[in-house]
Amino acid sequence: MLSDRSTATVRATLPAVGAAIGDIADLFYEKLFAAHPELLRDLFNRGNHASGDQRRALAGSIAAFATALVEQPGTRPDVMLDRIAHKHASLGVTPEQYEVVHTHLFAAIADVLGDAVTPEVAAAWDEVYWLMANALIAIEERLYAQQGVAAGDVWREWEVAARAEETEDVATFLLRPAEDTPAPAFRPGQYVSVQVELADGARQVRQYSLSGAPGSGLRSITVKRVRGQGSPDGEVSRHLHEHTRVGDVLRVSAPYGDLVLDHLDAPLLLASAGIGCTPMLSMLEHLAQEGHQGPVTVVHGDRSPADHALRTDHIRLTEKLPDAEAHFWYEVPEAGHPANRTGLVDLGGITVRPGTHAYLCGPLPFMRAVRAQLLEAGVRPADVHYEVFGPDLWLAAS
Repeated sequence: MLSDRSTATVRATLPAVGAAIGDIADLFYEKLFAAHPELLRDLFNRGNHASGDQRRALAGSIAAFATALVEQPGTRPDVMLDRIAHKHASLGVTPEQYEVVHTHLFAAIADVLGDAVTPEVAAAWDEVYWLMANALIAIEERLYAQQGVAAGDVWREWEVAARAEETEDVATFLLRPAEDTPAPAFRPGQYVSVQVELADGARQVRQYSLSGAPGSGLRSITVKRVRGQGSPDGEVSRHLHEHTRVGDVLRVSAPYGDLVLDHLDAPLLLASAGIGCTPMLSMLEHLAQEGHQGPVTVVHGDRSPADHALRTDHIRLTEKLPDAEAHFWYEVPEAGHPANRTGLVDLGGITVRPGTHAYLCGPLPFMRAVRAQLLEAGVRPADVHYEVFGPDLWLAAS
């Protein structure tokens, strides 16, 4: 993929670029948003930008892609690219925006690295960028085509048909198309982007998993209110909880997401923590509707039963499957809850069948811990699939 000359240059300069990638990302966003403030207002997540999560995710993805090019030249990190492309498609990213990113990213690289950016170094990293960008553009073009939309034209209006309070901080919104058109198809585990206009005029976007099964003309999203705990509350989740009522109209994207239920001939393990249960509920409902007969292990961790959103559905849908079992861990359990299911999720006492395919969703520490336990139990790394809410900081930490 990468030319021999550029491979040698990237390999030689990767340590220097990697050491400076955080500074490069900081300066890149400063330049990008100074030139295009509408991107921060209406496309990028302002909370993730303020916390630095967006910068760390960008740095991690660039470093991971460049490392893959030089260490495994015959392959491409398609799992990483697919995850990024699905997120981009849900936001309506267009090919022209990659040109904008290129301009400000390479200006930041030149400013941070200075004279070290020789014409040869610039050409090599330019090749890296366009290999990654063109791969993403191609994947996104395919994703748009699958939904029958033009690049960037992913938004439709949906009316709130019902609202249910699941816990003190979690609400489910049942949506129906505001226009007289059929709802786009989706696969269990996928998400949509929701755009809301805030008090300052910004149109902020967040992703929420579809918590019901495909097949209905209605769609449901289950939203946890993000409380800052020392930092500002989540802008969009707070707006939805405080202001969105039955009859209101939301702008919602076509469904995307690469954590989808496959491998139905294998034993399945669906592991979640907190609001990460939402894609798992979609998968469970789909399995129940399809009359799935194979073994399914359901694992969930939460602070307490009262905090466990959709707990009744979690139990009910598991019980509909003939060869399924559910295991719930609570940090603050109710009276009578088993001691070995108290605290953090521990798969030590769970039977993990040979050939299991595992699907994970929840906070990164939870997913790292469960993935490590699954690998110890003999699950192949390629058979552990995960979804990250927000920037993919797994890459940034790897």
